[in-house]
Amino acid sequence: MAVNEEGEVAGSVSGGCVETAVIADALAMMESGKPHLATFGYSDADAFAVGLTCGGTIELFIEPLGGPGLERRILAELREELSTEQPVALVTLIEATGGAEHGAGERAATPGATMLVRPGSPPLGSLGPASLDEAVRRDAAGAIDAGRTDVRRYGPAGETTGQDLAVFIQVFTPPPRMLIFGGVDFAAALAKMAKVLGYRVTVCDARPAFATPARFPMADEVVVDWPDRHLAAVGPTLGARDAVCVLTHDQKFDVPAIVAALSTQVGYIGAMGSRRTAAHRVQRLRHSGVGDEAMSRVMAPIGLDIGARTPEETAVSICAEIIALRSAGHTGSPLQATGGPIHGPGPSGHGGVASGSVGDANRRAR
Repeated sequence: MAVNEEGEVAGSVSGGCVETAVIADALAMMESGKPHLATFGYSDADAFAVGLTCGGTIELFIEPLGGPGLERRILAELREELSTEQPVALVTLIEATGGAEHGAGERAATPGATMLVRPGSPPLGSLGPASLDEAVRRDAAGAIDAGRTDVRRYGPAGETTGQDLAVFIQVFTPPPRMLIFGGVDFAAALAKMAKVLGYRVTVCDARPAFATPARFPMADEVVVDWPDRHLAAVGPTLGARDAVCVLTHDQKFDVPAIVAALSTQVGYIGAMGSRRTAAHRVQRLRHSGVGDEAMSRVMAPIGLDIGARTPEETAVSICAEIIALRSAGHTGSPLQATGGPIHGPGPSGHGGVASGSVGDANRRAR
C-alpha cells in the first residue's frame, strides 16, 4: 500500500482489516521519517479496534519511499528491471535486535536499509557490513531461482544461524509458463484458468486445424508443432515454477512429449487420460527407458479428485493439483479436515509468502 501526505491511498495490505490503522501509522512515520515494523495480532488488546476480527497476525514494514533506505536510485533501477521483465529481488532490513542495529563491522545495519539483487550484476545498495551483504546476496539469488519471497534472519555479520537481523527478500520474476499440448476443449478451459493464475500460456498441437489463435484467444502463444519438438526448443528455459500439461491422450503425441518434458527442469508434468490410458502410457514410457524416479514426476491421471466432469471443472482440478504440489506439505485436503495454520510454511520453512510476477509488480510499482 502507498500513502501520501494527504492521506490518499493506493493498494491494500489486508483486504480492509487494518487499513485505517496502517494509514495512521504511515502518516506518523512521515513525520518521524523512521521506518519500522508494525505488528497487528489477534492477541493484541486493540486488535478488534483496528478491525482484525478475522484473527491471525499481520506484520507490516512501513518505510518512506525515496528516503535514506529505499533510495531513489534503487527505485529507478527496480522499475527498469521490471519494465524489461528481468528477475530481481528487493532486499530490505526490517528488524534489528540485540544491539545489532548499531552495527557489526565497518557499517551499521539499520532497519530500512535496502539492496537490489540482480542475477549477473553486482548488488545495488547495502544493508550494512560487507559480510552481511554477501550472505543476503547469496540467499536472494537462491530465492530468485525458486521464485519465492521470504523473510530470513541473520547474525550481525551475516551469520545464517543468527537471529539478530530480519531481512525481507521480495522476489519479482517473469510470469511462470504453462505449456498445454493438445488443441482440445479441455485445453481452452485450462488456458483460461492458467491466465487467471498469472501463467504465460502456450498451446501447442501438431494439427494446424486445431492449433489456431481463433480457438485459443486467451493463450499468449499458439504453436503448430509436434510436442516433443517444441519441448526440445524451449525445454532449456523451463524451471521449477513452470508446468507442462499433456492433454492429447494419444500415444503418438503424449509419450514423446512426456519423455521430452522429463529431460527438463519443469516443476510440474501432468497427463490426461483414463486410468486404463494412464496404465498403457506407463508401459510405453517404460519401453522408452523412463525409470521409477522420472516416472514419479508424471501426474497421471492429471488433476485432483474433486469430481470434475466438464472442461472447466477439470481445469480447476489441474490447477489445484499444481498449487498443492508447489506448496510443500499441502495435499489438497479440505481445510475442515486439517489442523494448524491455514497459511502454513512454504518450501523454505519460512512463512507462506507468495512471490510477485514481474507483470504484477509493474502494476504495483506504479
